[in-house]
Amino acid sequence: MMNVDDAMAKYRSQLPQCHDGMFITDGGIETTLIFRQGIDLPDFAAFVLFDSESGVRTLHDYYTGYARLALTYRMGLVLDSATWRANPDWASKLGYADAQLAAINRQAIEMLADIRNIYETPASPMVISGSIGPRGDGYIPSSEMSIEEAAQYHATQIETFAQTEADMVTAFTINYVEEAIGIARAARQLQMPAAISFTVETNGKLPTGQTLREAVECTDADTHAYPAYYMINCAHPTHFLPALAAPGKWLSRLYGVRANASSKSHAELNEATELDDGDLVTLAQQYQDVRRHMPNLHVVGGCCGTDQRHIEEICKAFAAST
Repeated sequence: MMNVDDAMAKYRSQLPQCHDGMFITDGGIETTLIFRQGIDLPDFAAFVLFDSESGVRTLHDYYTGYARLALTYRMGLVLDSATWRANPDWASKLGYADAQLAAINRQAIEMLADIRNIYETPASPMVISGSIGPRGDGYIPSSEMSIEEAAQYHATQIETFAQTEADMVTAFTINYVEEAIGIARAARQLQMPAAISFTVETNGKLPTGQTLREAVECTDADTHAYPAYYMINCAHPTHFLPALAAPGKWLSRLYGVRANASSKSHAELNEATELDDGDLVTLAQQYQDVRRHMPNLHVVGGCCGTDQRHIEEICKAFAAST
């Protein structure tokens, strides 16, 4: 096991979003860049923008907008890196060698650290998270791995993040529990705090048919509750709100939501040629409904179809309710 220097990371030993206050994240970075800025992202891979100065400026401007939003509403901010696709299989498909991939993962964190150095205030702490995506498709549990295979596969990216100023890693759009457990095991081995974010279908269940409750409880049981917390992303609130009615300790393990703007299914979104950005006010109100079921909801942001406008509306709703 490598030696990890926690001194490099500001919040690695104590994540502030696990305690008091509200933290925002960005919205759906890929759909924003593709549909709103007209940028081609092969295979939804935002990390390719690090290949050019103009791409880096685009990403810097994107995250800076959310940093300013956090300051305006005196909320914390979780800066999730643009590395959801920056794992070995996807990178290889796009023609990146291992060394190039590691450099990009490091550069993604360095950019967020620069933004934090400029914008962070005591009222708006800013946590840097290395974003991890599934090895396979984000909607379909293709190429399912065993727990051991998942741990070995994702350790590559997590190890790179562990050598940076990243405070934690967050695995998004995880659609089967073995991959979640594998990521948590790898993070534990590398001494990196981790959050696991599951995605669900319109019936509120993972694509495998497993319930959210089962996914959280299975991951916790196998890893001795290693994840710092769990999240839900890439689903509309109407899809997962009914699932939150299942009582139990598992609800207290849910700290974050990054919902889609659209109530369409994953299959419909996959075929969409136009952006469905939903209704901003209604989505913000639905986040309030979610909050009533999740006693530890501290992290709110967006996924497909959402942008800074949606997150600001959510900020307004939460500010008005406190």
